[in-house]
Amino acid sequence: MGYLDNELPIGPSGNINLSYHLPYVAVKEAVLPFYRFPEVDALLGPEMRSTGEVMGVDIKFGAAFAKSQLAAGSAIPVKGNVFISLADKDKTAGAVFGKELIGLGFNIYATEGTADFFRQNDVPVSKVVLKRTTILNMAQNTDLNVNIDYEEVDILNLLKNGEIALIINTPRGRGARADGDYIRRASSAYSIPCITTVSAAMATVAGMKSDPVEKMEVRSLQELSTYK
Repeated sequence: MGYLDNELPIGPSGNINLSYHLPYVAVKEAVLPFYRFPEVDALLGPEMRSTGEVMGVDIKFGAAFAKSQLAAGSAIPVKGNVFISLADKDKTAGAVFGKELIGLGFNIYATEGTADFFRQNDVPVSKVVLKRTTILNMAQNTDLNVNIDYEEVDILNLLKNGEIALIINTPRGRGARADGDYIRRASSAYSIPCITTVSAAMATVAGMKSDPVEKMEVRSLQELSTYK
């Protein structure tokens, strides 16, 4: 029996109450070889093919998800700066997991629209990052008298300099997709985890709340078949 992630009844403790009464939850993850093709956009599409699958198993969804990401080669960070750029339809949900990220000790970097929405909803933003298309337009318009340190607000520079631990980018519209394309390609080039849906962002936050890697329990499939 399978469930979509938004159908799983996750309680405050992080435990999942499945009607099938399994003593554990398993999360399957596809392994996609973006690191081998840094020029390819990491936005998921129906034409993509995985190079394999992995599975994370635990009694809590967050820990199972964290294990699946670790096995797929994209471990969830435990500290650092999270860059967030969301489509308008995703900003309400983004404010929810944004507060959780702050509570877990992360700093939030965001594009202007996302940063404004977050601050209006009491989510602290450490740095406002300009969209790549905005920076390019400013650089080409010599009539603008703007004193900006582009090195500090250009997401590509921040990624290159290792200042970003995680990207959450849900594009929408022509301009947003162009910016997202720059960001996702750079995430592949610099091996930075990139999330493109709200559901995956929420699952990632649940994984961040789980035990760190060194405390995770490992069980064989044989053990799981008799696990109580």
